[in-house]
Amino acid sequence: MWIILIIFVVLVLLYLVCNYFYNLAISPGKKTFLKRNSDLPETSSCDVRVEGREWLDRVRKIRCSIKSHDGLNIRAIFIPSDNPQQKMFVVIAHGYSSRGSHMGVYSKFFNQELGFNVLIPDNRGHGESEGNYIGFGWHDRLDYIRWTEYLINTYGNDIKVILFGISMGAATVLMTGGENPPDNVKAIISDCGYTSAWDILSFRLRRMYGLPPFPLMHFTSLMTYVKAGYFLSEASALKQVKKARLPILFIHGSKDTFVPFEMGMRLYEACPSEKKFYVVEDAGHIECIVKDYDNYCKTIKDFIGGLRLD
Repeated sequence: MWIILIIFVVLVLLYLVCNYFYNLAISPGKKTFLKRNSDLPETSSCDVRVEGREWLDRVRKIRCSIKSHDGLNIRAIFIPSDNPQQKMFVVIAHGYSSRGSHMGVYSKFFNQELGFNVLIPDNRGHGESEGNYIGFGWHDRLDYIRWTEYLINTYGNDIKVILFGISMGAATVLMTGGENPPDNVKAIISDCGYTSAWDILSFRLRRMYGLPPFPLMHFTSLMTYVKAGYFLSEASALKQVKKARLPILFIHGSKDTFVPFEMGMRLYEACPSEKKFYVVEDAGHIECIVKDYDNYCKTIKDFIGGLRLD
């Protein structure tokens, strides 16, 4: 009798703890643990980010939306090129607990310096998009396929598309690349992406709470499947990148302690397609464009300039 009671109490406690971690990591909403996190450099006040944010506030934007495969309204901002004949498009994927309107510095670069049309979606569970969970790129990968199809249907079969993402967005575009996207997608650029939802959450669990993955990650993953429809191990950029056929530019800061540099290296090494790894020395998480703006932009320009766009 006592054994049954003890087992019941342990299971209840385990459920409560895993539910706490599910709400902390997977449920949408403000993530207070990201504030004053020593692994996240404070870059919001740096000049290039401020300039990008101000530019995005005032530039002409078109609101658009798609319906996801599971019936959600997924919304985005579209910024047309100054050249109405421009056939180059970039789809920019934002990071965890962020939104498309926070991608000003990247949008400004692609639109003003490269002359691209820019689409910036809000991932499900973020910004103005519907969704009651964060997908860590897994279900989002199918949304990005739909965004690409939306662009083709709206702007023509002859457009060329680059997928670009930072952090969770980087993992998202890598996962998208493993789904055999339309031929209009010509390349992927991944800035500080993680290998999988399981890996990054296990890493954060150890770093923030000093807790081992077992058994919390296993039960939290099961809870994620029940509530959000996917296991954390499914959301794997590493598995998806092994199927890559597109050229990929990997970018990572050497001092990144939020998504460790080692994850970026593993992704690069697993990629069988044409690839390049650009390391920004002394850069922390999503700090690469801040630490080395000129070389960051030049590296992307050179990468795109070397693509076969026929």
